Amino acid sequence: MKYLFLLLCTFCLITSCGTQQKTVENSTKEITPDIHESIIDSVNAQHDKIAVTNQLESEKTIDSVTFIQNAKFTTSKDSIRFNSEEMAADVKIITTEKNVVFNHQTFNDLLKKHVTKDGVVNYKGFKKDRAQLQNYITSLGENMPIDDWSKEEKLAYWINAYNVLTVDLILRNYPLKSIKDIKKPWNQRLWKLGEKWYNLDEIEHKILRKMNEPRIHFAINCASFSCPPLLNEAFTAEKLEQQLTQVTKTFLADSQRNTITSDKLEISKIFKWFAKDFKQNGSLIDFLNTYSDVNINANAKKKYKDYNWDLNE
Repeated sequence: MKYLFLLLCTFCLITSCGTQQKTVENSTKEITPDIHESIIDSVNAQHDKIAVTNQLESEKTIDSVTFIQNAKFTTSKDSIRFNSEEMAADVKIITTEKNVVFNHQTFNDLLKKHVTKDGVVNYKGFKKDRAQLQNYITSLGENMPIDDWSKEEKLAYWINAYNVLTVDLILRNYPLKSIKDIKKPWNQRLWKLGEKWYNLDEIEHKILRKMNEPRIHFAINCASFSCPPLLNEAFTAEKLEQQLTQVTKTFLADSQRNTITSDKLEISKIFKWFAKDFKQNGSLIDFLNTYSDVNINANAKKKYKDYNWDLNE
């Protein structure tokens, strides 16, 4: 009986192995060479797709890193500005709505076109481009300085505003011989900037002079011959220091407006009218010596030239 049981177990085991072998053989027969090649192609395609995706992601990362390396960033409270050599033609500045740095290019172009290097103004030419001038004034009104602007940006804005509004005042009354032919020329509130109407007096005395930069007196122009010549380019924050120094030195070196020797001064009445502004860091002589080509003695005698109010054309 024992041997019969062992015999039956052996028979069952042999039968089972044979069945499994047939199943494997049948399964192997179903994967034909064509099917096998198709499977391999599919696997390779998926591999290629994954490789391309990884390459693209890698390139994006490299491009991002390259851009960051090329870009020069400066940050402030509410703005991010960058200048990239490769993208400068397309992107110059990124800001939030709260902090927009004003572009004075329109006024710059008009000054280049209608003002000589010596400050002689072609008001007839300005009159032909009156629409562009008005557009610039409108843009000034729509983009008032805010607290986040730098001192240089604010100074450039208000200096250009004073100069363009003076030109506009002359054009409103042109032709004329002198700005003083206009009744109270510096007190007329003709221009709306933001929510307020301004006159030239307020811009000069309540805004610009409060910014403790005495050189503004050589940057703003009163449309008269004895005034410092109107610069034939717009003031900008980036160039402000160089521009203010330039107009100050140019004015002091102009013998028609100032005659300076080491012992004797015949200077513009501007230095009399605004004496306080020029004594913030010492005496008037100290200020003059900072920008004059002549070394002036501390006890030099001084007198003031007559002021010529004839139109600067």
